[in-house]
Amino acid sequence: MSEEQSRPARISIARQWGEYILAILAGNILYLLIEPHLPTALRHRLFRVDAGVMVDFLLCVFVYGGIRLVRSS
Repeated sequence: MSEEQSRPARISIARQWGEYILAILAGNILYLLIEPHLPTALRHRLFRVDAGVMVDFLLCVFVYGGIRLVRSS
């Protein structure tokens, strides 16, 4: 395989990792902005797996889904 044939795959992988990082950072920023307004049960406590971690994860997933929707259109 020549250099030119492998290059699009590398760009695609780099773009995909960029989408992952953007989704994680944006999801975490969103969580930090809404955390003070969440009920105590949905807030994350340090070094624990709790509902706050799930809320943070879901926000990251939703942001990633939004990125993929925008990229596909």
